[in-house]
Order: sequence, then structure tokens, then C-alpha cells
Amino acid sequence: MAISSKDQTDVAAALVRLYVFLAQYLDRCSDDAARKSYPDSELQKHLDETRQQLMELLSVNPVVKRKLADECDRILTLGADCLKSGVIDATTRERIQAERTVLQHKTIALSDLVAVFRALA
Repeated sequence: MAISSKDQTDVAAALVRLYVFLAQYLDRCSDDAARKSYPDSELQKHLDETRQQLMELLSVNPVVKRKLADECDRILTLGADCLKSGVIDATTRERIQAERTVLQHKTIALSDLVAVFRALA
């Protein structure tokens, strides 16, 4: 099955959206302003929709699909545990920062890729 450059751009853009939403989710753990500025239900809705869209797109590659699902589960569990307890110890803060750093790097790289794809279209 051949995919178009638009399909490639759509996949990369969906990954960018997902990584941004995951980062926003983690930001809520340590930032009251982030928690108040973006309602939980709204963020969760965007996360769920984007994740579902990507799972469908990635069904052609079960390995990548599983890796993304594992990454989402790990980040969402970390954030949920943090938000539930309301307390962030040093170890949890380090884990959150490590996840944020990875998400930031992926977002930057994929955003650049999307920009190039769009410029070529």
C-alpha cells in the first residue's frame, strides 16, 4: 500500500499533537497554573482522540504501535499517580523531567519534519 506525502504529514502531525498533549498532562503535576488554565476533561478528550487516531494509523506496524502505547501508558500513569497523591518527591520530579525532556526532543524533531513535508507539498 502506497501512502501519500499528505498521509505522512498527517501521521507526523498527529504524533506532534500527542506529544504536546502528553507534555501538558505532565506539566499539570507541578504547575497549578497549567492545571487551572486547561480543564482536565478537555485535555483528556484531546489526548484520547489523538491517541485513538494514531493507534489506527499505526496499525500497519504493530511494533511502533506497541511502543507508542507503552510510552503513553507510562506517562499517563506517572501523571495520574502524581495528581492523585498531590505530592511530588524528588524521584518523581526527576522522572517527570526526564519524560518531559524526551517529549520535547521528539516534538521538536517531528515539528521540523512536518514543516519540511508541508513545504514540499
